[in-house]
Parts: sequence; C-alpha cells; structure tokens
Amino acid sequence: MSARHHVLAIGNALVDVITAAEPAFLEGQGIPKGVMRLIGADEAETLYAAMGPGREISGGSAANTLAGMATLGARTVFVGRVADDQLGRVFAHDIRAAGVDFTTPASTAGAPTGRCLIVVTPDGDRTMNTFLGACQELSEADIDADMVAASDILYLEGYLWDPVAPRAAMRKAISIARANNRKVALTLSDVFCVEGHRADFKALLESHVDLVFGNEHEVCALYQTDLDTAMSELAKHSCTTVVTRSGAGAVVIADGRHHVVPAEPATRVLDTTGAGDLFAGGFMAAMVEGRSLPDCARVGCIAAAEVISHYGARPEADLKAIVKARLG
Repeated sequence: MSARHHVLAIGNALVDVITAAEPAFLEGQGIPKGVMRLIGADEAETLYAAMGPGREISGGSAANTLAGMATLGARTVFVGRVADDQLGRVFAHDIRAAGVDFTTPASTAGAPTGRCLIVVTPDGDRTMNTFLGACQELSEADIDADMVAASDILYLEGYLWDPVAPRAAMRKAISIARANNRKVALTLSDVFCVEGHRADFKALLESHVDLVFGNEHEVCALYQTDLDTAMSELAKHSCTTVVTRSGAGAVVIADGRHHVVPAEPATRVLDTTGAGDLFAGGFMAAMVEGRSLPDCARVGCIAAAEVISHYGARPEADLKAIVKARLG
C-alpha cells in the first residue's frame, strides 16, 4: 500500500497563548519559573486574564512537530480533539494553514478546547501552564484505521499517554500500524510523563516502537540513572533512540552505535518553546527523504535552532531553504 501521508501524529490539540513577562509576574502568580504544569479550568481563566498581550496559535507538541515537517515538504496528518468553540476554530484554522491535514471532529459537548498559557522571561526560558480540556476526550472512535495504515510513520505524543481514553486510542493505532508494517515513533515528552508511565514506556521501547525521542533528563528518568548508563541501556533495544542535549546537540543510538551530532548555532535564543518538537519534525522529515541518521539529526538541530530564535513553537523562516543551504 502506498503511503498517503509520511507521518500521522496523535497528540494534544492545544492553543498556545504566549506572552513575554518579567520573573516578578510569575512570582506574583505563585508559579515556579520554568516549569510545565497542568492546571484546572478556573486557574486557566484567572491566569489568562492576568497575562499581558500575547499571541494565540495552534500548538501542542505533536502538532508543532507536524507543522515543522510540513514546512520541510512532508505530508502530515494530525489526530487530536478540540471543542466546537473559538479556540477550537483557531486551532483547526492554524494547523490546516500550516499545511497539516486535520479532520478529527470537534466536540459539541464536554470540556472546552485545551490551551497552554506560556510565559516567556527575558532569558528565553518558558513557563508552561496547560489546561488539557477537550484533548483528554480523544477516543478509539477517532482513529481512522485506513489513515493509519496509509501513513509511513505513526508518531505518538507522550503527554497524551496519561488519560485512559487517549491511551487506548494510541494502543489501537499502534496495532493498526504494526499490522500494516508501518513504523511507530514515540516522544517521551517530559520527565513527569516518564515518571508516571515508566513501565509502559519501557515496554513500548522493547517491542512496539521503532523510533524514540527524549532529552537527556527524560532518558535519565526512564532508567533512574546517569546519562551514560541510560544511553547504554537504550542501546540494548532494537529501536532507534535520539537523545537531545540542548546546546550539546544530539546523540542517535542505533544498532549499538552512537552518532554524536553538534547543536546548530542559533542567531539568538528568544524562546525555547518547541525546540524538541521541531527537532523531532526535522529528524523525521529527513528520514522520509532517505537521509542518513546523522544527517537526520543535523536537520533536527537546524529546525530547533530556527524555532528558538523567535517567539512561538512554529517555524517562521523557510526551513527547507536553510537545510538545502547547509546540507544540500
């Protein structure tokens, strides 16, 4: 079966609301600087009202990854749940305008569209306050078996592994992908995801996924050890693992080998939101082009360097042109 899409991703359908503020704003709200935390509907409304002028754009980790891939010319489709409300319409419009297919029906009842309220401080650090809302209502019924079967790679967002219904949806998608000889990729997403689902994630690495993305803190949390030992453990699996290390670049572990790739110099660091998401997008876009694993990581580093040079988790420059200029 020929692939209709290069990547089908399942993840949180969020609208990012991004504002710049001094650390004193976070202190006044009682929010630790630099954290990613989940909040309820009431706090989401209160914090949104207190934030200064900002930008509203469709977000969510996997959605950001696909937007980056689309910029690089890949065919992508996103599966995630929004509500039939104003932010839901913002999400649908933005992700489609980015070149990503999106057909998951909006909820007409239940929780409102999820949103991530992001406060960026002058040092480029971001504090993320996430209300998941309708995201958690994604179910097995939202999985289109034919669409999964017709995608080269199924990409799973670790953030969405926590709620029961979305987890069941992702397990169904894994079974369909496996039955059709499609690749399965997973992003560990965050240390708190790893700590909450360590056994599940290890089981996925052992027999259900072909490609895993995690930063150095996440892989250390997975094995509850130091980085060198964690990478040695990762090398025992048959899947390819990519460990990102911020300014130290990335390490690709495959077939028992470690490919070390340096970080791409950034023109400036304004907002680190989406760096890992865009790295994964660049990596997979290069992979479907047939590039070597080290070059896949280089494209990932190029995409990450671009996105941290401006506010927001979506590329603003022509990534395809940048990659061509750097790597040909």
